Amino acid sequence: MLTVTDLSKKYGKQEAVSNLSFQLQGGEVVGLLGPNGAGKSTTMKCIVGLLRKTSGEIRIGGYDHLSVGAKRLFSYIPETPYVYDLLTIWEHMQFIAQAYGVREWKTRALELLELYELDDKQKKLGRDLSKGMRQKVSICCALLPDPQLLFFDEPMIGLDPKAIKNTKNLFKTLKDQGKTILVSTHLIEGIEAIADRIMIMKEGQIIGNDTIENLKKQAATGIGLSLEDLFLEMTKDA
Repeated sequence: MLTVTDLSKKYGKQEAVSNLSFQLQGGEVVGLLGPNGAGKSTTMKCIVGLLRKTSGEIRIGGYDHLSVGAKRLFSYIPETPYVYDLLTIWEHMQFIAQAYGVREWKTRALELLELYELDDKQKKLGRDLSKGMRQKVSICCALLPDPQLLFFDEPMIGLDPKAIKNTKNLFKTLKDQGKTILVSTHLIEGIEAIADRIMIMKEGQIIGNDTIENLKKQAATGIGLSLEDLFLEMTKDA
């Protein structure tokens, strides 16, 4: 579903992402972990086309990542959600449905709004929404076109505990439907129960890419680590 080959991104002489290569298969949930400045958000933004890569190849469903064919397959939920100030929540859903050519969308839109407790706030304008509500609207809009591949950049930040639980359950539902999900997060707790595989980034490179159990065996202190301990062990300065 996603193939990244030798991806690099430079800002002047500074290399934020260096020769990154990995694949995501259909129906796979992958956690992307790393300390601040590791290159997680830069990697995601290059994949979805918000940043121009310096070099490398990115293909989504066999299409070049900037092509219309690729864009039909994925949705991206950014770390900082953006909404239109003068559109209501319901108008955001209507806009996405029209932009993606989604037919018979209203029932699905209502289900998503109910999931995130926004069904009674449909007439609220974007400018009046809290950060948490903006994040919920962003997730609902991303899910409405029924994408095959989803990119979540720090999806839990700003959400209340119930919305976090609903989002984790949503990941499991999407996985059961055969969707592919890449989740970039600082919130290590909970990702262990969601992800099939973990990729750990440090200084623009992937230093671990495997199941959690296999990564534990690779870590210096061996089996028995929590995911948090594993992360700290692998990303510590030498």
